[in-house]
Amino acid sequence: MADEKKLMWKTESVKKAFETRIFDVVMVHRKAPDGREGDFVGIESPDWIVALPWYRKDGVPYFIMEEQFRHGTESITREFPAGLVEEGEKALHAAERELLEETGIRGNFTELGCVCPNNAFMTNRQSFFLVTDIEKVSGQSLDPDETIDVIEVPVEEAIRDMGKGLYDNGIMMMAIGFFMRYAEEHPELKLRETI
Repeated sequence: MADEKKLMWKTESVKKAFETRIFDVVMVHRKAPDGREGDFVGIESPDWIVALPWYRKDGVPYFIMEEQFRHGTESITREFPAGLVEEGEKALHAAERELLEETGIRGNFTELGCVCPNNAFMTNRQSFFLVTDIEKVSGQSLDPDETIDVIEVPVEEAIRDMGKGLYDNGIMMMAIGFFMRYAEEHPELKLRETI
């Protein structure tokens, strides 16, 4: 472990610079152990969740994924169901809620991991859940600003194409990484012996 006394900066003040409906921008003044001081930009956001619905069809493993327009890149992307954790809500409950709202699916949830999306300037956590034994129980119940197509994607395709084309999303790369690590210990999820 690194020498925390040498590395830890002390927070002197935090001021909200800008507020949006999905995150706040803050200015943080910090002081290093050696006396240096600086102002840093931070993003305070609710925690996020990603659900990876998995099933087999005719022996082939599939994910349920979504295609939607993303305003940041002005492009259509292919992603796993995801969303924000509401205040006072547990990550698991947010994952169950988001999956049901976006796809009409319920299932059994297993947490694959939880990380900070970007420690350099973000304060939130991102939880990833594998969803098995899925069942379609309703239609979509989308937010007013959402338009989402729900699609079936072979797991092998999602792994092969993640990080390029429609799959251009770093958080989804993390999701695939967590899935592949989990699949190593759970042979029932494997596509073949090399994965």
